[in-house]
Amino acid sequence: MKTVLVTGSSGFIGGYVVEELLKKGYSVLGLDNFSKYGKVEKSYDSHPNYTLIEGDARDAGQMTELAADADVIIAGAAMIGGISYFHAFAYDLLATNERIMASTCDAAINAFGNHHLERVVYLSSSMVFEATDRWPSKEGDEMLIPPPVSSYGFQKLAVEYFAKAAHSQYGLPYTICRPFNCVGVGEGKALTDVEITSGNISLAMSHVVPDLVQKVVKGQDPLHILGNGNQIRHYTYGGDLARGIVMATESPLAINEDFNLSTAQRTTVLELAQLIWSKARNDGSELRYVSDDPFPHDVQKRVPDVAKARDVLGFEATTQLDEMLDEVIPWVKNAVLAGLL
Repeated sequence: MKTVLVTGSSGFIGGYVVEELLKKGYSVLGLDNFSKYGKVEKSYDSHPNYTLIEGDARDAGQMTELAADADVIIAGAAMIGGISYFHAFAYDLLATNERIMASTCDAAINAFGNHHLERVVYLSSSMVFEATDRWPSKEGDEMLIPPPVSSYGFQKLAVEYFAKAAHSQYGLPYTICRPFNCVGVGEGKALTDVEITSGNISLAMSHVVPDLVQKVVKGQDPLHILGNGNQIRHYTYGGDLARGIVMATESPLAINEDFNLSTAQRTTVLELAQLIWSKARNDGSELRYVSDDPFPHDVQKRVPDVAKARDVLGFEATTQLDEMLDEVIPWVKNAVLAGLL
């Protein structure tokens, strides 16, 4: 039984990754400081093969100690949020995530040289393609296009530089995974004093799907959307992303490689809003909407090339947006009723 250290194990994507690892029989060490949502309970907290450590990935001593017991590290800890985060926390996103990466890589280099660590799997982001002028965006394009404009996108590109630099100097094997627009359950209202409103609703400061759902559930009419609604996204189910991340973790063909992990289905924000409206209201009413001024760095077109993950890993994201919303909408409704959103 291999041991996998997952940083950010109680987070949004991290939660799906831990579930997938446990399902496949791994021993999992989870590290989380609960900084975004506060302490949350996960279904796997009492699993016999799971150990949760409350701590901070920026703590180099703690990371070094944990990495010494790991066969693989999945580096998922990060300060992360939706487009409003890029606006509200431009410096913190950069500084916090750089400190997390440096601590993680230092610990991994030590564990690779002195213990039995085999590889680090880094969770990057589709935002490395923020400034692209070519679609679909494929692996390698990030080195050919202008660097990201937002501090978050720039830092996620830096994650990939950390991975490659640690390999170049210390021989530390890596795999880079770039999730595209994760959709699922588990996101709550962020613990922050910064409030961003959209119409009469205070955003959860997470991502577009739960924020649109909470607006509809709370009765916002007309619905406020950011920009003109023509922005293109590839909404990918968290369970599919976790499956792809674990497939990349296991594959010898993924060593020192990078992968876009995404559905092939493209959806505009307005199409998403229409689908949420019809499902969440379920009263046959016609969607009415107004366009709010977009935030800076609101990428208009984010379209991944998914061929490499399919051809090398055998990975395809199969969950349809309709299915995702059937899971997310009841979860958000319950969170609203409980006063969590």
